[in-house]
Amino acid sequence: MSTILQEARRGHAVSLACALIATPSVNPTLEDAGTGEAEIARLVAGWLEEWGVSVQASEVAPGRWNVLGRLGNPSTGKTLLLNGHLDTVGVLGMTIEPFMPVISGGRLWGRGSCDMKGGVAAILSAVARLARERPDCGAVYIALTADEEHASLGMQDALENGLRADAAVVCEPTSLAIMPAHKGFVWAEASFYGNAAHGSRSDIGIDAIEHAGQYLALFGDLRGLLESRRPHPLLGHGSIHAGTISGGSAPSVYPAVCNLVLERRTLPGEDAVSVMNEFQSGLETLRKEVPELNATLKETLVRSATEVEATSPLVEKLTLASKGVLPEVEVQGMTAWVEASFLNEAGVPAVCFGPGSIGQAHSDDEWVDPQEIEQCASVLERFTRDFLK
Repeated sequence: MSTILQEARRGHAVSLACALIATPSVNPTLEDAGTGEAEIARLVAGWLEEWGVSVQASEVAPGRWNVLGRLGNPSTGKTLLLNGHLDTVGVLGMTIEPFMPVISGGRLWGRGSCDMKGGVAAILSAVARLARERPDCGAVYIALTADEEHASLGMQDALENGLRADAAVVCEPTSLAIMPAHKGFVWAEASFYGNAAHGSRSDIGIDAIEHAGQYLALFGDLRGLLESRRPHPLLGHGSIHAGTISGGSAPSVYPAVCNLVLERRTLPGEDAVSVMNEFQSGLETLRKEVPELNATLKETLVRSATEVEATSPLVEKLTLASKGVLPEVEVQGMTAWVEASFLNEAGVPAVCFGPGSIGQAHSDDEWVDPQEIEQCASVLERFTRDFLK
């Protein structure tokens, strides 16, 4: 491990990733044993300071830390933000050692290797190279944030305290495709109320679970409606599904309550009001068929879909930098919600570009291609120099 740390201090991308994986940073909101970002924040802040980066570490909640850095002078030109998050999901059920980074079969294994310590390592490696020969003008901001895997406390705190830039690259796993658009989501809770009664009393019992099932059966029609609309060029269609269902107390009792948690994945331009209207319309349709239906809807969480135009200078310059490193460059859509949403809404055009596949994120055997980490670092260095000209 000492050799890895020595190479990491020199800015070697894969060694940086190994050192990050070996430093647990499980989000404590997601797993009781999670330690948060304190230790990993100290580690990355120390590297950045050694490289001559101006660093500010801040505790955005007890045990939850952001690390913000700046290289260069923002008053002399444009500014670019490189962003990644420091927390990971939990390790329960993993089939590999979560904090023992191993390179085997052309893969770097460990919790966070893909989501997104590989991306953070690429950012750090690029910054280490830039620090050796500072850009002639402008500044690079580095925002390594807490709590992305739960409530995004870190990113929201950074923006509330004035973090801004002319553009941003969020190094979530994209398999090194450039992703200027991503989906959002609306979560809602649908509660169905019946009448509890002994299982033999069909004359007075009203089955809340049955009503919930009848409501779910209408989702086929809503999916058809969504798929009949013009698809987004990068993201396709919106989608809908039920995430959880709970209700009932015993086989011999008519259930009095059944709760559904619903998720609607949204496209840029769709808002929570229209989505909730879709959900409500389904209830009204069912109520015409089931007069005794008693149900309520409640919006619980919204994260907006956002996008940067694929023809924007940000995308064009990142494409040009990628062509100098990668054999093939693709522009795609990010199916997951990412914190680029907050940046776009704050007026900072943001795209996603990073090593690893989103399909490996949170997996029991998480891994990333170490070559992609190196390639990402090289692209980020080239792109930053060109963008700040």
